[in-house]
Amino acid sequence: MADNTIPTACRESWLERRFALRARGTTVRTECLAGITGFLAAAYLLVVIPGLLAAGGMDKGAVTTGTILVFVAGSLLMAFYANLPFIVGPGIGGSVLVGITLAGSEGIGWPIGLGIACWSGILFFLLTKFGLREVVTRSVPQSIKLGLTASIGLFVALLGFRNAGLVMANAKTSALMLGDFLSPGALVALCGLFVAIALQARRVPGAILWAILLATLVGIPAGVTRLPDHVIDFPHPLTPVLGKIDLLGALNIAFLPFLFIFFASEFFSTMGTTLAVGGEAGLLDKEGNMPQINRPFMVDSIAAAVGPWLGIPAATALIESSAAAEAGGKTGLTALAAAAMFLLMLLFTPLALTIPKAATAPALILIGLNMFSGLRKVDLANFTDGLPVLMMVMVTLIANSFGTGIAGGLLFYIMIKTVAGKWREVPAGLWIIAVPLVYYFATLVRH
Repeated sequence: MADNTIPTACRESWLERRFALRARGTTVRTECLAGITGFLAAAYLLVVIPGLLAAGGMDKGAVTTGTILVFVAGSLLMAFYANLPFIVGPGIGGSVLVGITLAGSEGIGWPIGLGIACWSGILFFLLTKFGLREVVTRSVPQSIKLGLTASIGLFVALLGFRNAGLVMANAKTSALMLGDFLSPGALVALCGLFVAIALQARRVPGAILWAILLATLVGIPAGVTRLPDHVIDFPHPLTPVLGKIDLLGALNIAFLPFLFIFFASEFFSTMGTTLAVGGEAGLLDKEGNMPQINRPFMVDSIAAAVGPWLGIPAATALIESSAAAEAGGKTGLTALAAAAMFLLMLLFTPLALTIPKAATAPALILIGLNMFSGLRKVDLANFTDGLPVLMMVMVTLIANSFGTGIAGGLLFYIMIKTVAGKWREVPAGLWIIAVPLVYYFATLVRH
């Protein structure tokens, strides 16, 4: 009887009050499983990102520590400020631009590369602060928003097929070709894929998580999973890269094209990821918009601006978050659980590195293919609405970048509506960004 006099808010757990679990139709268990699943899907980046940056002359041990810290800080900020199930960390595209393109082929030092990345993050922050990113996002046509999931799904699935060794680039023709399906990595990936399908068909909770773990185990006798010599290892110091950023040097007018490529690709990648993963988690409204979208935009802009000071460029909400959304993640508790797992990796990095790309590939393949269902919401019978979406998917495949694919889809939408005599259907905001979109593709081709 006395219990009824206690206010409901007092009886609720802190997690319920902080993350509004009941309002979004989820539970602590589901959110934690989703966070672990997302962590496992993104864990391969702990190897890939340091490797890309080390190719540009950066200390690999230091950037490994920096990568983990950016994952932890960014995901915690997303959890408590935005309350969304997005994992925040460094993207491959930005790391390639700094480590391979700028510090490698262009001969520009990595401190300047980090400076360019930081200025891009600062621009993100200013655009977000003044609400301009939300204005641009709301200017995106409904058909493009509906087709985003298919475009990003193609990118995710293709990434999974590549990680599995089922698809590779032909060195002679530069075209995609089938890989060796009988190689150990491919067999491990196929095993994990069929296990994931079987478990999902039977609605087993954490199906993707179990598939990743089983594929990792199968990879041990196959020689794909390499067991570490030791489980615990102290993190490398950040000193070689901490604060080694050249902001003034990055202001050279000659670097403007690189800044724009960096900014535009990350801008559209972030927008696409936010809307696509938000759609998977059921967080969008009827118009395909996300309420309070400025919150996740603010988080990734802060991460993008601060990350370079730790030696890590292009921190943003990652497309691997789709694995967490597929596993049922709907709130910031998912991001909190993922952050906790990454924090453990400061000591257990060797353990995380035992998870091979072939084991996480099935999750990416299955999630990516499931995201193709977004195409059925597009009115493909309406030629001027459907064709830009299909072109967006094709550009994503050709450019191997969903950020470029989205930018291409928007540009094609403007052109197709115009030549069809329906230019009045183009939102005013799209006309404004048409010029920078053209400039983006011009600089992309030249570099």
